Amino acid sequence: MKPQTKQKIAFTCLGLAAVVVIIPVIVIFVILIDKGISAINWQFLSTMPRMGMRAGGIYPAIMGTVYLVSGTILVALPLGVLAAIYLVEYAKRNWWTRMIEIAIVNLAGVPSVVYGLFGMGFFVIFFKFGASILAGSLTLAIMILPVIITASKEALMSVPHSFREASLALGVSKWQTIRCVVLPNALPGILTGTILGISRAAGETAPILFTVAAFYLPRLPKSIFDQCMALPYHLYVLSTQVPNVKESLQYGTALVLVGMIFLLNLVAIIIRSHMRSKKQW
Repeated sequence: MKPQTKQKIAFTCLGLAAVVVIIPVIVIFVILIDKGISAINWQFLSTMPRMGMRAGGIYPAIMGTVYLVSGTILVALPLGVLAAIYLVEYAKRNWWTRMIEIAIVNLAGVPSVVYGLFGMGFFVIFFKFGASILAGSLTLAIMILPVIITASKEALMSVPHSFREASLALGVSKWQTIRCVVLPNALPGILTGTILGISRAAGETAPILFTVAAFYLPRLPKSIFDQCMALPYHLYVLSTQVPNVKESLQYGTALVLVGMIFLLNLVAIIIRSHMRSKKQW
């Protein structure tokens, strides 16, 4: 078989694989828009739920999701990047670092319900934070840490070693080299891991079920030690626990959740693309 023919077959298979992945996503979006768009209006997005969530809006659930995602990123991103910097730039290659890397990879595959139980036992009960935004954010942060650490490691390792050598040759300290040379060039890759972490944190139900989510709370939290509603759990409650709820409300809530995740990812992708355009290599 000619190399050109093999190449065409390979490209065709790759194209079919892409189509197989994209079609279900498009179908999901079409169904959500078709069945949920009728529920989307300003009142639905900006008012409190009423009548046991059978009427009114989802404003507390939207804001609760924003609080949780913001708290999660504030905790997970600095810790994840610092851990990656240590593993790539400072840690010696020995059995200890290999064990840490294996543990990080394994933690990425732990089911979210396990993280929820850990968060309940560690943050809610042991540290006595109670069911709160703080406990939920810390639990979600631990859950997405492996993703951010892995992506940050790969991004740091992709920066050419000659950049470090040139900086050190000018008499710059190692930390200044990492802060001013390595990190700026690795930021696009770090943001890739952050995007994946945001998507997972915003859509999870099990961890917040044990640590923060309230069944029905028609008000906004006043501090990080209060419970809050969240869109994933709110959607679960509407679908399974509240009888006689309009189907449009369920699909409308799902559409808002997917739309929020899409917007968060879009902002991160735009920032990443802007940073990539400034790269000189």
